[in-house]
Amino acid sequence: MLLILHTSSIRPDSGCNHINNMSQAQQQHRPGPPYAPTTASVGGIPSVIPDVPVSAVFIALYMGFAAANMVIFQINSRQGHKFIPSVALFGFCMARILTLVLRMVWATRHTNVRLAIAANIFVNAGILIIYIVNLIFAQRILRAKQPTLGWRKSLRVIFAALYVGIACALIMVITALVLSVYSLDSYTLRACRDVQLTSGTYLLVFTTLPVFVIAAAHLLPRPPTKEEFGEGRMRTKVIIVLLVACLCIMNAGFRVGTAWPPPRPIDNPAWYHGKAPFYVFNFTLEIIILCILTPMRIDKRFYVPDGSSQPGHYSRRVESSAESTREGSAEKQGRGEDVTLNNV
Repeated sequence: MLLILHTSSIRPDSGCNHINNMSQAQQQHRPGPPYAPTTASVGGIPSVIPDVPVSAVFIALYMGFAAANMVIFQINSRQGHKFIPSVALFGFCMARILTLVLRMVWATRHTNVRLAIAANIFVNAGILIIYIVNLIFAQRILRAKQPTLGWRKSLRVIFAALYVGIACALIMVITALVLSVYSLDSYTLRACRDVQLTSGTYLLVFTTLPVFVIAAAHLLPRPPTKEEFGEGRMRTKVIIVLLVACLCIMNAGFRVGTAWPPPRPIDNPAWYHGKAPFYVFNFTLEIIILCILTPMRIDKRFYVPDGSSQPGHYSRRVESSAESTREGSAEKQGRGEDVTLNNV
């Protein structure tokens, strides 16, 4: 999920003087802080029509997927089958519901800059969960097809660094957004824009990683032993990861592509600043992703044994630490029951 905030207050005086019709003195006398944006943003300022009814439809869809993923998780948990990505998808849906509720409220309170900031932070932050989940699935395929490479310690460190980079990008862009709406200093605003563009570009690169991971899993020489995990064919798992990756790339690419051009005045937006591109490249793509992940039962297809940490754990050729602990506890419990029965 891409964190370039399209409603960020990147002012025309932050290196974009060609669209600045206001003098420096006028800038300094703008009401605030926080200062309302003077540049066009994707989706624009929401209005009751059409934003409220459109948002209501998406809220209903997200509520349905949130309920479905939570029910799946609860049913699996009762069977000793904990699949954390189902909880992640539930959290993603709930975050999106909050995002749309904030946008609906913003549609009735255009002058509330703080509300606009909160709405746009959630718009850009929620999709990160999908980015991470898809890379985790790609990593599982790599470990199954190339166990020696997939479980290598150096590769684990690289993946961990990538996930930390996501957290850092989120923190930096939120900080830059807050600073940009509380300052009129041109140097500060340029720095905030640079941070947002850098974070957004990093996230675009991140969304492409599952494609390269899948390519490595299939193009590298095949090892003498490979593993299987979950249910269903490996080919179906690969197709799911690649489809989601393509949709995530479209989402992140649109955000970066609309953020890099010079900011435009709020009264002269480009075509991509309209409401239709906003809803299509954000929420519509996300609903399609959920339509792929939830009905395809990723909780069964991408499930791996708890505690898997080395080659052989996926196929249970080597017993994982979590499984050995559970079996040890069950064995002790069985022994206790035998002793009790012998004493009766």
